Amino acid sequence: MAWYRKLHWQIIIGLLLGLVWGLISTQTGMNDFSSDFIKPFGTMFVNMLKLIAVPLVLASLIVGVANLNDITKLSRMGGRTIGIYMVTTVLAITIGLLVVNVIKPWEALPEETKQSLMASYDENLSSRAESADQLVNQSPLQPLVDIIPENLFLAASNNGAMLQVVFIAILFGVGIIQIKSEKSKILVDFFDAMNDVIIRIVDLIMLVAPYGVFALISSVIIDLAGDDLSQAVTLLYALGWYCLAVLIGLLLHVILVYSTLFKFYSKMPLRSFLRGIQPALLLGFSTSSSAATLPVTMERVQNNLGVDEEVASFVLPVGATINMDGTSLYQAVAAVFISMAVGNDITLVEQITIVFTALLASIGAAGVPGAGIIMLVIVLKSIDVPVEGIALILGVDRILDMVRTSVNIMGDAAVSVAVANMEGLLGEAHYDD
Repeated sequence: MAWYRKLHWQIIIGLLLGLVWGLISTQTGMNDFSSDFIKPFGTMFVNMLKLIAVPLVLASLIVGVANLNDITKLSRMGGRTIGIYMVTTVLAITIGLLVVNVIKPWEALPEETKQSLMASYDENLSSRAESADQLVNQSPLQPLVDIIPENLFLAASNNGAMLQVVFIAILFGVGIIQIKSEKSKILVDFFDAMNDVIIRIVDLIMLVAPYGVFALISSVIIDLAGDDLSQAVTLLYALGWYCLAVLIGLLLHVILVYSTLFKFYSKMPLRSFLRGIQPALLLGFSTSSSAATLPVTMERVQNNLGVDEEVASFVLPVGATINMDGTSLYQAVAAVFISMAVGNDITLVEQITIVFTALLASIGAAGVPGAGIIMLVIVLKSIDVPVEGIALILGVDRILDMVRTSVNIMGDAAVSVAVANMEGLLGEAHYDD
C-alpha cells in the first residue's frame, strides 16, 4: 500500500493543509468564509464521533461483562485499572513540577506582557471560577454519587457522563450473568451484533477524518490569530518558555512512565505502541476531546494493539473520564508558573499540595466543560494564588490543550495494554492500517 493511502498519513496531510489554510485565511481576510463554510465540517465530524461513543461503550462492555461469568475477575481488573491510573497521574504531576522548577519560565515573561495578558483575559474567568467553587464545596463523596444515574436515558444522552454509562453497562452485564443461559444468549448476541455494527460505523466515519481534521485545525488557527497573525506570534514568543516547559514535561512523561509501564507489564516497545494508535492521537490533537476520540481509540487498541474487547471496553471509558495525565502535568506547570509570575513564592509544602489537589481534581472535575481550566482554578485556590493569574496562560491554552489531550489518550491506551497483559488478554499486535 502506498504511504499516502494509510490513514495516519492522510490525517497528517489534512492537519498540515488545515494549518496552511488557517494562515492564508487570517492574512487574506477570509475568516468569515472559513467560519461559515469550513468550520461546520469539523463540527459535524466531531459530532459523528460523539454520536457513537455511548452506544459503543454500552454494547461492548455489556458483552464483555456477560462473557466473564466471574464477578471477581471484573473487580480485580477494576482495581488494577484505577490503581495504575492513580500512579501514572501522580508521576505526571511530579514530572511537571520538576520541569517547571528547572526551566523557571516566569523569569522570561516581560512585565508589560504580563499586565497586558491580565487585562485581556481577566473577564473570561468568572464563570470558570464559579464552576470550580461548586466542585470545591461539594461533598468528598459526590464523585461516587455522580457515578450512579437516576435516569438511564439522561446518562446515555450525555457524553460527559461516561462513568454513568460504564456503571449501567456493568450492572446490566452482571444481571445477564444471573439469568438462565437460553435467555441471556439472546441479549448477548444482540449487543455483540450491535457492537460489530458500531465498529463498522467507526470505519465509515474515519473515511472523512482527513477532511474533518482539516476543518478543525484551520478553525483553531483562525480562533488564535483572528485578523492579526502578528498578535498570535507575539503571544507565543512571550509565553514560549512556559509552553516549552509543558511540552518537555509531557515528552518526559511519555518516554519515562509509559516505557517503564510497558517494560514491567508488557513486552511492547513504546515505538510500536505509538505506531499502533497514531490515528487516535492525531484525532485527539485535532479535537482536544478524549471523549470524542474514544470510539477510534477503542477500535485501534483492540485491532492494532491486541487488547481484548473485555479490557478495552472497561479501561478506556473509565480513563477518558478520570485519567488525565497530560492535563494534570500541565496544571502542575501552570500553577507554579502563575504563582511565581504574580509574585507569590511557592514552597515545597505547597508543591506537595499541588500533587494531591491535582490528583483529586482530575477525578472530581471529570465531565465538566472546560475541565482543564476549572481544575487549574481548584489547584490555585488550594495554594492561595489569585485565580486571575490564569489570564496569563489563556492565550496559548488552546494549543497546549491539543497536545495534552493526545497524552491523555496515550495514557488510557497504555494502561489498557498493561491491564490486558496482567489479565492474560493481550493478543498479537498489528501495526499496519
